[in-house]
Amino acid sequence: MRLVMVGFGVVGRSFVRLLIKRREELLGLYGLKPRLVAVVDRRGAALCEKGLDLESVLKCKEERGSVCESENGREGMDALEAMELVDADVLIDVTPTNLRDAEPSLTYIRRAIRLGMNVITTNKGPLALFMPTLLDLARLNGVVLKFSGTVGGGTPILNFAKKCLCGDRITGIRGILNGTTNYILSRMEEGMEFGEALREAQELGYAEADPSMDVDGLDSAAKLVILANWILGKRATLEDVEVKGIRGIGLEDFEEARRDGSTIKLLCTADKGLRVMPEYVKRGSVLDVKGSLNAVTFISETAGEETVVGKGAGGMETATAILRDLVDIRMGILGDRE
Repeated sequence: MRLVMVGFGVVGRSFVRLLIKRREELLGLYGLKPRLVAVVDRRGAALCEKGLDLESVLKCKEERGSVCESENGREGMDALEAMELVDADVLIDVTPTNLRDAEPSLTYIRRAIRLGMNVITTNKGPLALFMPTLLDLARLNGVVLKFSGTVGGGTPILNFAKKCLCGDRITGIRGILNGTTNYILSRMEEGMEFGEALREAQELGYAEADPSMDVDGLDSAAKLVILANWILGKRATLEDVEVKGIRGIGLEDFEEARRDGSTIKLLCTADKGLRVMPEYVKRGSVLDVKGSLNAVTFISETAGEETVVGKGAGGMETATAILRDLVDIRMGILGDRE
């Protein structure tokens, strides 16, 4: 399979390392021999129809700052031009999330779909704002849009609900979808003030310099939209979510929760509506997870409640999700041929 990758930061480079490490296994188990025919970063692109040398591309990026400095480099080339110049089966979009208008990722995904390319994205912006129409566009063009890296990182939250619970009917979702806020709230439960806990999360790499998307609940809301569309069949966007973040929570709130035998978590809930807000969670319950963990409970008619717990983010964890999506696309193509 011929791949175009847009974005070559931590996740993109982790994915390439994973391809190198598991090259023989992918071929032996799935008949999958990925060829990276184009990589695009902020300064330009590297293109090779026969497939780029993965080790060389990684080395160039890490030593010289951009893939455009490589032997196959094209300085100033953007993703749209690169997609037009190579014959590819899959676009892998690992660009940063933008929840204002989803650009430029939205344009990349739309162009790839219209060119007949399958798409794997880790970017929550286009899905949070335009997921129903993007899924429709993919179906209309006979391709698939995969996004398991957008929710749960390497923890297969989307796949678990879609595949393992496919014989049941899921009626609701409740969980913790943001590791940064969970870490901050866990430290506050131990007695640390909000500002100090946030600074510690930033020092550890859990929170960005501008933590607004996390602490204001927007990242969680974007993930909830993806779950609601994909698992519950809702045609929802970010504007359908009631959102309240964790900025107003103080140590006195934890004291009150403790008297109730509870703690406080930023919970995402999808039932008749969609909401993200701080709520009490009973201590010792399945959603009382600590640190940067995520936990999601699926409520179904027959099985009752099933909870998935795992790491929510990380370069290699998200790269694993991309590879999982790529294998799914490969197996889907083989199934169609049979």
